[in-house]
Amino acid sequence: NDNAPSFREAEMELKMSETTVPGSRFPLAEAHDPDSGQNSLQSYELSGDEHFSLAVQAGPGGDQRPELVLAKALDREEAAFHELGAITLLRSLDFEEGYSYALEVQAHDAGALFDTAKVVVTVTDVNDNAPELTVSSALSEISEDAPSGTVVALLHVQDRDSGANGEVRCSLDGDIPFRLEKSFEDYYRVVTARELDREQVSEYNVTVRAADGGSPALQSSAVLSLRVLDVNDNAPVFSEERYSARLAENNAAGALVLRVRATDADWGQNARVRYRLGEGRVRGAALSSYVSVQAETGALYALRSFDYEEVRELELCVRAEDGGAPALSSNVSVRLLIVDENDNAPQVLYPPAASGGGWSGVELAPRSSEPGALADGSLTRWLVLAVGAVSCLLVALLLLLLALRLRRWRREQLLAAESGAVRGVPVSHFVGIDGVRAFLQSYSHEVSLTADSRKSQLRLSGGSCCDTLPARPPPDEPAPLLGQEDLA
Repeated sequence: NDNAPSFREAEMELKMSETTVPGSRFPLAEAHDPDSGQNSLQSYELSGDEHFSLAVQAGPGGDQRPELVLAKALDREEAAFHELGAITLLRSLDFEEGYSYALEVQAHDAGALFDTAKVVVTVTDVNDNAPELTVSSALSEISEDAPSGTVVALLHVQDRDSGANGEVRCSLDGDIPFRLEKSFEDYYRVVTARELDREQVSEYNVTVRAADGGSPALQSSAVLSLRVLDVNDNAPVFSEERYSARLAENNAAGALVLRVRATDADWGQNARVRYRLGEGRVRGAALSSYVSVQAETGALYALRSFDYEEVRELELCVRAEDGGAPALSSNVSVRLLIVDENDNAPQVLYPPAASGGGWSGVELAPRSSEPGALADGSLTRWLVLAVGAVSCLLVALLLLLLALRLRRWRREQLLAAESGAVRGVPVSHFVGIDGVRAFLQSYSHEVSLTADSRKSQLRLSGGSCCDTLPARPPPDEPAPLLGQEDLA
């Protein structure tokens, strides 16, 4: 026995996937001993890691076959023949617990000679771990007037895989008023993206999803339950813009007139509506002495019996106020019409009745009298004359106005005709008008006669003319149309 067993490779490397099925065998490099018989290779020993152990089994030829057994979470089995060794995986490997294992295999002969080989087992990663999503802190309630950017929850995500299998992406499900912000490497926060409205959505279930970059991708999720707290941001709203009612006079005191109703979109105390009557006066008395409104139900009652002959209609205001702090309110107008009833007998106002059932102070005509007993002939005659005189004066006035109108119209026609004749006379012709005689030699301006002139004068558009010789009329003749002031 002068030769020790020897391995062909001093160091061997094995790669195992963490999903390798238990029982899989991994051959090792051969160990060789030149001696024979009892001096040849007899046994194998394993050392270097508590996860693995070596079991020896007898082969068909009587040789020893060692097996590597995984004792804990990572169990592997090694089987070595006289010239061949193998490692068998008995249990699943986990990359996240250990991705590399160093083993030492010894080959012994019958003597004290042996050889050692190092076996390095490398575990390759597989995407077998979903992201771990942890909610560090979260709100369960949030006010609806919380500003945009309010932090709702803090999250921590991690994936035990490596590489792309360990890269995590987070997102929110649905169209909700929240968004995700990354604060640190593996930390996220959920914040409000806009203002909330409890009247639209009173509670949210925010689903946060985390997915890794493996193929296929693994994911996990967490649900945040968030209740929106109410704020008094809605005033009461009446069911009608204006109310009206009719009430017969002589009604009983306390009679129901109508009911007003208002609703508030808020919740709880903020939605509790109370009614009250607005201030006002009727015939000098307070409005509250005529009608009242029930604070809880909005019922409007008449406090007294109405008389149509005194009050025919009432215009009043009812206010609805919620229970918020500060309280919000709204008003509505109510018109109450009093309906007349036949509750008054006719009364004789004149002549007044005398005490004792008789009449006094008034002279009454007898029930029957002779025809013409009450007639007065002279009075009738004067009345006829007065009417006739007034009629004659009216007719005379109308005739005078008509004559003046015709005279004015006739004058306007004559002036219009004369104006046309003057415009038709050529230059250097003799012109004579109502005693005015002139010989126009070089008249360089246009002559026009104004039809609407009250003086019936001839006006020149220019300020100069040649050889104009006005002739003074006799005292009994009318004044000329062309005046000295018009020639200036």
